[in-house]
Parts: sequence; C-alpha cells; structure tokens
Amino acid sequence: MKTIYDIQQFLKGFGTFIYVGDRLANLELMEEEIKELFYSKLIEKNELSNAMQILRHEIQFEREKQERKNR
Repeated sequence: MKTIYDIQQFLKGFGTFIYVGDRLANLELMEEEIKELFYSKLIEKNELSNAMQILRHEIQFEREKQERKNR
C-alpha cells in the first residue's frame, strides 16, 4: 500500500466501503477500520503499520489544509 486509494481497495476486499462526504472523516474512519481488522487478527502488523503511516500523513495534511482555509 502506498496511497489512500490502495487503502480503500484493501478495505474493499473486506467488504468495507467508506464515504461520508468529508475527506477528513473518511480518513479517520479508515484508520478505525484498519485498527479493527488488526485487532480481529485479519491483517498482519506490517499491513497495519503501513496503512496507519499513510493515513496519519494524510490526516495531518487535511488538518493543516483546513487550518489554512479557516484563517
């Protein structure tokens, strides 16, 4: 996994489709779903780490983007 799209496709493989119309909310929900898959022992630790790194980077980027927009 290298992109958010890759994570979306990965989650789709487990029957999880996330779209609420707010990019930040989508990313946060994806993060929760990835954690749940790991806690349920459906994915490996390296998959969790990789996905979380990508998601946290994108979440930080979106928050900074919103802060700049609100100034």
